[in-house]
Amino acid sequence: MSDRIVGIVQARMGSSRLPGKVLRPLAGRSVLGRVVRAAQDSGVLADLVVATSTDASDDAVVAECDRLGVAWHRGPVDDVLTRFVGALDAHPADAVMRFTADCPLLDPEIVALVAGVYRGAPGLDYVSTSIARTLPRGLDVEIIRAGALRAVDRLATAHHRVHVTSYAYRHPELFRVLGVTLTPDRSPLRLTLDTEPDWQLMRAVVEHFGDVSVPLAKLADWLDGQPEVRALNADVRQKRLEES
Repeated sequence: MSDRIVGIVQARMGSSRLPGKVLRPLAGRSVLGRVVRAAQDSGVLADLVVATSTDASDDAVVAECDRLGVAWHRGPVDDVLTRFVGALDAHPADAVMRFTADCPLLDPEIVALVAGVYRGAPGLDYVSTSIARTLPRGLDVEIIRAGALRAVDRLATAHHRVHVTSYAYRHPELFRVLGVTLTPDRSPLRLTLDTEPDWQLMRAVVEHFGDVSVPLAKLADWLDGQPEVRALNADVRQKRLEES
């Protein structure tokens, strides 16, 4: 396979707004388990590893990885970039696809599409769906060339070390960055898990669709007809990049 891509899922139990969210059960599968399944079902990853922290609370994440049969790597709690580089060192690849464990509605088709864009345009350092956002928050996909990730590791400080790839897309003069936009624009939808209202929306979705990965178009069509479900987390404010 050209361009060996490793998927790295960042996951930890600590969360300022919803502690333990990554191991909450949805239709009998943990939130982390749903992210792992969607990433694997994309068919584009040569390897997948969960990057968690050395904090004792994350022993539970490691136990879940073992149960899922997924590799894991442990590193600093707040320096997520160091965690990613450590995971890459242990699972060498040409590029890293970054996932966060609070996105249980991740769509494997979008993961595959972004990998195809990256592979189809040699010389790119970074590709993401969130540079000009048209996807709902919670379905974004990004990929960074391994050499670019290591360059970012040498250059990034402060909040850029928490957000892993942000130094790359904030410095397009240093890195070849490409944004992928998918129409129609569904960015007003919030499909990430960060608060209790987000959890209520997740549960409503999974109650309807069950334990499957739902293509975005199908999910968005259903939500169009469910204003009361969409309203559940409509008032949640997304934290800014600097608010790690």
